[in-house]
Amino acid sequence: MSSPAESSPFPTRVPWIPVTAFVVIAFGLALLIALPLWLSGRGLATPGATFLISGMMYAPAIAALVVAFFIQRPRPRPLPEYLGLWPLRPVKRVIGMTLIGLFGSMLLVIVGVFVSAAFGLVHLDLVHFSGFQRLLEVSSHGRSIPVPIGLLVLIQLVSLPFGALFNAFATIGEELGWRGWLLPSLRPLGTWPALIITGAVWGLWHSPVILLGYDFAQPNALGVLMMVGGCVFVGILFGWLRLRSGSVWPSVFAHAGFNAAGGFLALVAAAGTTVSPVIVGPLGLVPWAIAAVIIIVLGLAGQFKKQPRLVRKKPLPEWAPPTDAPASR
Repeated sequence: MSSPAESSPFPTRVPWIPVTAFVVIAFGLALLIALPLWLSGRGLATPGATFLISGMMYAPAIAALVVAFFIQRPRPRPLPEYLGLWPLRPVKRVIGMTLIGLFGSMLLVIVGVFVSAAFGLVHLDLVHFSGFQRLLEVSSHGRSIPVPIGLLVLIQLVSLPFGALFNAFATIGEELGWRGWLLPSLRPLGTWPALIITGAVWGLWHSPVILLGYDFAQPNALGVLMMVGGCVFVGILFGWLRLRSGSVWPSVFAHAGFNAAGGFLALVAAAGTTVSPVIVGPLGLVPWAIAAVIIIVLGLAGQFKKQPRLVRKKPLPEWAPPTDAPASR
C-alpha cells in the first residue's frame, strides 16, 4: 500500500476515446503537412522538404495537447506531470537517465556501423575517410579541402552531443506525443503491450514520408514495415527511459542523440561503398538486433519493472486515481 503522499503516475484505465482522438489528430496532421511533398510530384526533392518533415515532428505534441485540453476528462494528473515534463524528481535520476539516453542512443547507431563492418556488410575507411572526402569534394564542386580530413571527422564526432541538443528542439515534438502522452495512457494494458503498441503507432505515423522513400529508399510496404519494426525496437528503449525515470526528458534527448548520430556511417564509409539502409541504416536490421540484445539485458535485470511513483507534497485532488494503484505490472 502506498503512503498518502504517493501514487501511480499512470491512469488506472486506458482512455480509449482520447487515445483514438490522439491517433487520428497526429496522423491527420502528418498527412496534411506532408501533402505538398506528394502534390509537387518531386517527393523528397520538393523545395522545403526538410522544413516540412521537421514540421511533422510537432504533430504528436499538438495532438497530445488538443486531446489533453479538450477531450480527456478527467485527466488523472496535472498536465506537466502527465506528460513527464515536471517535476524533475528525483533530479539525479532524471539527469542520469537523460545522459544514458543521449549517449546511449548515439552509441547504438555507432556500434551498429561497426557490427555491420565486422560482418562485411559495409566497408570502412578509418584512415583516409575516403567516403567522407568524396562527399566534401562533390559538395564543393571539386575544390580542394584546406583542412585535414581527419580533423574534420574529429570535429564532426565531437559536435555530435551539441547537434543532439539542437535536435532536441524538434524531437520534443514527437516525444511529448509518443512517450509523453500515449505511452502513459496505454500503460494500464501492462508495460510490454504499452511499449510495443506505442512503437508500432509511432512507426506507422511516418508512412507519409516513408512511402516517398525516406530513410530506407523503399517507397512501398517494405519501407513502412521496416519503419514500424525499427520504431518498436528503438521505441522500447526510449519508453524504458520514460517509465524508468518518470520523465519525458530522457527520451527527448535519446531521440535527439539517435538522430544526430544518423550520419555517422557517412563519416567512416569507404569511397564507393554501397550500403543497404534496410540492413545497415540507423533503423535497419543490424540495429534491430543490437537493440534486441539491450532490451533482453534490461529485461533480465528487471529494469522494466522499476517504475517510480510520484511523490507529491500536496494532497491529491478528488479525481486522482487510488493511491494503491500498482506502479507496474
